[in-house]
Amino acid sequence: MVNHNQCPACKSIDIFPKLEAQDYTVSNEKFSIWHCANCSIKFTQDVADQNSIGRYYKSDNYISHSDTKSGLVNSLYHSIRKFTLLLKRKLIQNQTQLKSGTILDIGCGTGAFLNTMKEAGWKITGLEPDDRAIAKAKSLYQIQPQSSSELFNMSEQQFDAITMWHVLEHVHQLNEYFFQIRKILKDNGTLFIAVPNYTSFDAYFYKETWAAYDVPRHLYHFSPMSMELLVKRYGMKIKTIKPMWFDSYYVSMLSEKYRGNKLGLFRAVLIGKISNILCLLNKRKCSSVIYVINKMTN
Repeated sequence: MVNHNQCPACKSIDIFPKLEAQDYTVSNEKFSIWHCANCSIKFTQDVADQNSIGRYYKSDNYISHSDTKSGLVNSLYHSIRKFTLLLKRKLIQNQTQLKSGTILDIGCGTGAFLNTMKEAGWKITGLEPDDRAIAKAKSLYQIQPQSSSELFNMSEQQFDAITMWHVLEHVHQLNEYFFQIRKILKDNGTLFIAVPNYTSFDAYFYKETWAAYDVPRHLYHFSPMSMELLVKRYGMKIKTIKPMWFDSYYVSMLSEKYRGNKLGLFRAVLIGKISNILCLLNKRKCSSVIYVINKMTN
């Protein structure tokens, strides 16, 4: 079990419990979420360690590993995924200024994004900890992801782009990952990190039932401020922030489901829309955001 007596991101001891959230996907257990007053990151306290957390992913409803289309929310997810994959490809190409290059997707799941990049002519590498997802990637797209531990065996200055689509919040070795990512990213390369944003309106509205807390699988809960400070610590900077417009609806629908509101689709759409409208005024308030990150140059 992992118990933090200091902030896992900035090492401050100015930390305190903020709220309690429930695991609605697997165990129904409750977990305490703590807050760091120094860097503003939140983190889940008393979670299983890296060798024991796997049991909390053993669910057919966990879409990134099973690729399930069961249920309304998962069905809607699949219906828009092809469009969002193309948006991600265009984002990579625009921000790197490359039509093709070398790309590493950390936590590649069943391989849909990597397949999109492969079809665009990129040389792809994927890392994934879950055996079921690896098998799916191979059968669906003829992609063979490597074990996540291979990250630390990779050579320096290897990739034009590194992506983590809703993955960083799952990583136990937070600081070790950033150190290694900076090492294997080319000096002119670009890092893309997508994570939920607890400063969004939908997070404020749903509070402890906000689906993007997703305890205990989500070990950390980021704000833009916490991400800025974290990447700066490893000699990187945020170039720009891009909203993920569909996430507010997806997360709101899951949150209504967790509240037991079977007729909550209308309210979920309303909350998602309000969240996105507020994001138009301030993109740092989007339900989920993509941080586009570059190395600092002297």
